[in-house]
Amino acid sequence: MSRPYAEVIGDPIAQSKSPAIHGHWIERLGLDADYRATRVTRDTLADYLACRRADPDWRGCNVTMPLKQDILPLLDRIEPLARTIGAVNTVTREGDALVGANTDAPGFLEPLLPALGTQHLFRMARILGTGGAARAIVAALAEHGFTLVLAGRDPAKARALLDELAPDGEHHAIDLAHFATPTDFAFDDREHCLDLVVNASPLGMRGQPPLAFDWSHAPPRSIAYDIVTDPVETPFLAAARQHGFATVTGLSMLVGQAAAAFERFFGQPPPRDTDNDLMESLRQ
Repeated sequence: MSRPYAEVIGDPIAQSKSPAIHGHWIERLGLDADYRATRVTRDTLADYLACRRADPDWRGCNVTMPLKQDILPLLDRIEPLARTIGAVNTVTREGDALVGANTDAPGFLEPLLPALGTQHLFRMARILGTGGAARAIVAALAEHGFTLVLAGRDPAKARALLDELAPDGEHHAIDLAHFATPTDFAFDDREHCLDLVVNASPLGMRGQPPLAFDWSHAPPRSIAYDIVTDPVETPFLAAARQHGFATVTGLSMLVGQAAAAFERFFGQPPPRDTDNDLMESLRQ
C-alpha cells in the first residue's frame, strides 16, 4: 500500500542527516508517511523532477549540494525569498505546479534569535564562503542590520554577491586567504556589539580540505557558527572554543530549516519539544 513521502536530494547524499530528523518527527506524530534520501546529480535532475511530478504520493523534497541553483529553471514558481537568494532548498507541489522555497535563511537565524532580540550599537559578520548556503546567510544577516565581510577564493565573486543581495550596506569582499594568517589588529570595545564568524563553505566537511582561519581575526565575544554537519564537531568550532568563543553547530541550522520544510510536506508543524534529544542522537 502506498503512502505519502518526501525526500532529500543531492550528490553525494548518503551522509545526509535529513532522513533521521524528519523520521524522528514522523514517528513522534504517528504519521503514516516516509522520508528518504535519493542521490540526484545535475545530469539526472530534470528526469527526477519529471518522474516525481507523476507520483501522487510524493509531497516534495529538500535540495542540497550541488543542486540548489540548478533546480531554479526547472520549477514552475519560485517564492520571493528564494528568488531573492537565488537558491532553492525545498520543493513542494501546489496542484500541478512545483514550487521552490528557501528555508535555509530562517533555519540559519533560528539559533541566533535570542541575540538578535537584543539591541546592539553595531553588528558585523565575517562570512567564509560564497556558495548557495552563503547566499541565504548574506540575505538573512543583511536584513538584520549586519555589516558583512564576505570572504571567498574569488573576491570578485564575493563582491558581486554582496552587490546583488545586500546593495544598501557598506559591506566588504575579501580573499579567503586573508583570514588564514594571524593579525595583530587591536579590536575596539565590543561589549555592545554582536560579532559572528560563519563558515558557510564545505571546508572542514568530511572528505574536504580543512578551513584555514586564524582566530586572531575574531573580535572578543564573537559567536562562531559552522554550517557543516559532518562532522558536527568541526576543527573550526573546536578552535573557536579553545579561544573562548561561543559556538553554534550546523545541526541548529539543519533542524531549523527542516522544521519549516516538514510543515510544507506534511501539513503540520513538527514537535520541537524533544529537539535536545534529537540533536544528541544526530551527534552519534
